[in-house]
Amino acid sequence: MANCFENLNIPTCVWFEGGEKRNAVASILAGFLFFLGWWLIIDAASVDGGITVGYHICGIFGTLSLIIVNSISNSQIRGDAYEGGCMGSRGAKIVLFIGFVMGFGSVIAACLILFANFVNKEVKQWPGVGLFLQNALIFIASLIYKFGRSDDQWG
Repeated sequence: MANCFENLNIPTCVWFEGGEKRNAVASILAGFLFFLGWWLIIDAASVDGGITVGYHICGIFGTLSLIIVNSISNSQIRGDAYEGGCMGSRGAKIVLFIGFVMGFGSVIAACLILFANFVNKEVKQWPGVGLFLQNALIFIASLIYKFGRSDDQWG
């Protein structure tokens, strides 16, 4: 059975050769997931109406987390290009940790809201699911953008 796929020649993908295009693909995918998350919560709030203003705080903190996490470059974490400041590379790592805690906390808060207010109740469940999906997609977008890029090129 091992010889079955031995002579199979799959051509390489022309549009994704890695290197320079890896940053573009990571940026596009992260941006699409971020857009999809906010689109889902806007849809859940407008169609079903079960989202109160307080529930949007999870998405706001998730968005702030994405901004904080992606404002720290990988070279700042490694200490290659960041020598200034009062804490140097250690300060960049602390800010990155705070950003990830905010993002994961928003996902946990959305999960708590989903199970406490929407599951096993006599209300529509789509607003709670939309809230959870919004925060999960924003957190995944943050991870893809942070770790999917090959280096610190902004192009």
